[in-house]
Amino acid sequence: MSEERPGAGQWVPERLSLSALREAVQECRGCELYRDATQAVMGDGRRSAALMLLGEQPGDREDQEGEPFVGPAGQVLDRALADAGIDPDAVFRTNVVKHFRWSGTRGKQRLHKSPSRAHVAACAPWLAAELRLVKPTGVVLLGGTAGQAAYGSSFRVGDARGTLRDWPAEPPVDRAPRWVLPTTHPSAVLRADDREAAYEGLVADLAVAARELG
Repeated sequence: MSEERPGAGQWVPERLSLSALREAVQECRGCELYRDATQAVMGDGRRSAALMLLGEQPGDREDQEGEPFVGPAGQVLDRALADAGIDPDAVFRTNVVKHFRWSGTRGKQRLHKSPSRAHVAACAPWLAAELRLVKPTGVVLLGGTAGQAAYGSSFRVGDARGTLRDWPAEPPVDRAPRWVLPTTHPSAVLRADDREAAYEGLVADLAVAARELG
């Protein structure tokens, strides 16, 4: 950690609840991304959810509304969950980075810029707190940034998607999820040349999680 990126640990409250996390994260100065973001976006969903969906960072819409996965990618995700046999209202959704990183605009829309490894590391205490709070049975990693946050820089979605893995040994968590399932981020469906095939691939991966949940 550096002076500019001291990490989020000092802002995480001792007593955990979703409301406490959502309030505390607005004060986070763990990295510089807070300066250009409208607000921090904490995870949302069932406190007792068996499944946690872990993406990269809030997008333009999420940054404005303060909720995860409310933009176009979130709509794709909801539909894919339902088609895979998972109730979209029964999951917990969050991101490894809680502030929107962007660079430039297209019209009124701010353009997404992927967070760096340093941003992911600085934000890690928030994810650790969410895992302690929710205690999910399984975690679906949506895209490369989420996968690398868990497994390191050598992780590649294409090599790992649709297969169950153990939660990594580092960093340690109070109660590790029983399994992890990597897949693509739903935004990749929107960027794909063949959206139908990309969507079907996402649904097929999520169906593996649905079977594991029983």
